[in-house]
Amino acid sequence: MAGNPERRAALVDAGVEVLAREGARGLTFRAVDSAAAVPVGTASNYFTGRDDLLRQIDARLHVRLAPDPEVLGALLARPRDRSLVTAFMHDLTARATRDRSGYLALLEMRLEATRRPELRASFTTAVRGDLDQGLFFHREAGLPGGDETVVVLYLAMLGLILEHLTLPDVLDGVLPGVGVPEGLVERIVATVVPDGAGEPA
Repeated sequence: MAGNPERRAALVDAGVEVLAREGARGLTFRAVDSAAAVPVGTASNYFTGRDDLLRQIDARLHVRLAPDPEVLGALLARPRDRSLVTAFMHDLTARATRDRSGYLALLEMRLEATRRPELRASFTTAVRGDLDQGLFFHREAGLPGGDETVVVLYLAMLGLILEHLTLPDVLDGVLPGVGVPEGLVERIVATVVPDGAGEPA
């Protein structure tokens, strides 16, 4: 199997674009080769099969959509109050919006996982790991609210980002005078997160 790491990374990123644009049914080696502008047959030299490609796309998406360490560090220098949680949620929304293809590919992975038990198992583990890390981060950072706050916030933000990136017109004017998505982020945090200093889980 071919071992050029830069070429492999480019093929995985091309796979992300294909998955976001065409869905799981359109994710073929030929489509990945085309999206990466490489000769036909290249992807088949880098991945043992479609499942291997999906696993590597999953790993890549977690890197692409992760917070920027510098942004994270700057945010953590602020007081541990509800406004900091709001800033984190704005950053989350901005990252998903900037890398729309990455987030849509992540949604396609969720749908594909409903059809493929082996992918469902590994993807569930990855997503649950992200949620558990979010719970741990919230506790360790001393942010307001406990685990229930984090879980409800996770579910609300997941819904907001899903609508914003797939059917944005659904949210236009739903709350008069509240901008999408920024204003809705503010309303979600104000509704879910207690005001004041961090509270124990």
